[in-house]
Amino acid sequence: MEKMVCPATAANDSIKEEEFECKELIIDIPLALEPPRWPECCIYRVPKRLRGVKHMAYTPRLVSIGPFHHCMRKELKDMEIQKLRYLRDFCCRTRKSIEDLACIIERNEVRIRHSYSENFLLGSKEFVNMILLDAIFILELFWRKSKKSMAQKDYILSQPYMERGIRYDLLLLENQIPFFVLEDLYCGDQQNEAGLQNGELQQVLLTKRDILLKLSCRFFRDLYHDEQPEPKIGEVKHFTDLVRCFFPPPNPGQKPKENKRNIKHLYTATKLAEAGMKFRPTSGRSLLEIQFLKNECLESFPCLNLSWLLACLPCLKSTCFTRMQRFLEIPPLRVDDKTEGLFRNLMALEQCHYPFETYICDYIGLLDDLITTKADVGLLADKKIIVNELGSNVAVTDLFNKLGHEIESNGIFYLDLSKELDEYYENSWNRAVATLTSVYFQDFWRGTATVVGIIFLGLTLWNFIRLLRK
Repeated sequence: MEKMVCPATAANDSIKEEEFECKELIIDIPLALEPPRWPECCIYRVPKRLRGVKHMAYTPRLVSIGPFHHCMRKELKDMEIQKLRYLRDFCCRTRKSIEDLACIIERNEVRIRHSYSENFLLGSKEFVNMILLDAIFILELFWRKSKKSMAQKDYILSQPYMERGIRYDLLLLENQIPFFVLEDLYCGDQQNEAGLQNGELQQVLLTKRDILLKLSCRFFRDLYHDEQPEPKIGEVKHFTDLVRCFFPPPNPGQKPKENKRNIKHLYTATKLAEAGMKFRPTSGRSLLEIQFLKNECLESFPCLNLSWLLACLPCLKSTCFTRMQRFLEIPPLRVDDKTEGLFRNLMALEQCHYPFETYICDYIGLLDDLITTKADVGLLADKKIIVNELGSNVAVTDLFNKLGHEIESNGIFYLDLSKELDEYYENSWNRAVATLTSVYFQDFWRGTATVVGIIFLGLTLWNFIRLLRK
């Protein structure tokens, strides 16, 4: 006789079997696949949604630094030989053994591993050797860069195209090692130096760290213009973070808030120009410090807008009449073949590590709003705000229109500016004055003809009225 099974009992047994299978599945998941949650984490693999837009913008081409691209591509292995040469020369110059240097890395191995967003299945010895080679390569390269006699003979620095390529690779987010590793190796084991008290030891360490920071800034000096103020560098996590410090936010004291972006629309550069907005470059500011200059008197009495007079009489532009206009001051931006990679990696860092301080993303978003067509690029290039080294206005337009793809930003850093620009364009008086200027007072001759025409019209009306009275 077959044994009868209660349906409810069968269902419970089935559920228990499924729970058991799920537990087994959870146990079988490798520990390496679990996302790290260490507070030291600051070096990330670029999210797939960003990498899918522009894969090569995040990929090193000459040198691999750190574990993400270690031994991944054949073309990067050529530089491994140069790393060994640099290690040999560094040890000879500093009179330090490889074993002593490796000990410094070994003491911080756990902290270094926690700095990455992934767990790597590299043995301790292989991991330590990789970090040591990469760190010494950077330190030796920076030292040779600071010595002109060495730079002229160096394999990398004697070839400008190679130096530029290495500089680009060293700022990639996935191609980083923690900055404290460089500090520890550069400062060395100062605790063993005789005759140094605790206070003197700390002073020596601070001095050496300042020197290393200056060497690092000097190597990446080409990434910001001479017109910009010297960057104020605080705590540095790695080189991508250091380069981000070159572009401080427009409102450093402003604290971002969630869901504060409430901009209806931001009009393009040509649209704002059609409404009478004047664009001009400015120097001595951070690249991100864009300002809308207004005149309180002009805001109260819009009829005092003298754009039409200055357009037909350029000689008056050096007088106080210039203040009776609105200006959008934008620091010049040089756009070349490395611009896209630079901003993409800075934006990727903000997406991963600074999600509530996305001022680089906000800056690119603002430029994306101002630039929609090649006419917008042409206008900004004519005003010397964009220095176009790509050779084509279409290429620059395409660059800025794609930089913001898959990027999340809160827009807080340019919220007030965007609202002011929208209000300016939507003011009917501003558009009326701009139309008057472009049609009747575009230059001296057209303005003169307009004035003469108004005089003749006035005389004609006066004669007509005089005849009617008779």
